[in-house]
Amino acid sequence: MEGLLGGGGLDLGSLMEQASQMQQQMAQAQAEAASTLLEGVAGGGAVRVTVTGTGEYRSVSIDPAAVDPDDVGMLEDLVLAALHDAAARIQEVQSQSMGGLGDLLGGG
Repeated sequence: MEGLLGGGGLDLGSLMEQASQMQQQMAQAQAEAASTLLEGVAGGGAVRVTVTGTGEYRSVSIDPAAVDPDDVGMLEDLVLAALHDAAARIQEVQSQSMGGLGDLLGGG
């Protein structure tokens, strides 16, 4: 039992300090993601969606040339594609900002 806890055993103080540092890094990464604006694009720029790195959608921009009353389905597809592109960019930013922490926490 002494070999597990004594000498070269667990250092609870060090472990707590590492946990605290990890918590600070996560908070910083979340703050950076919240202030990062990303853009999802579809149709060669005809539809643009602006979103923060935490997934808060801020705006949608549609080029008037993309609006065809006879083909609303195409516009819907472009908006959906822009949303998917934005979601992929969010995932990239979150993976980069979390670094190795994301893997430890079950992410990316």
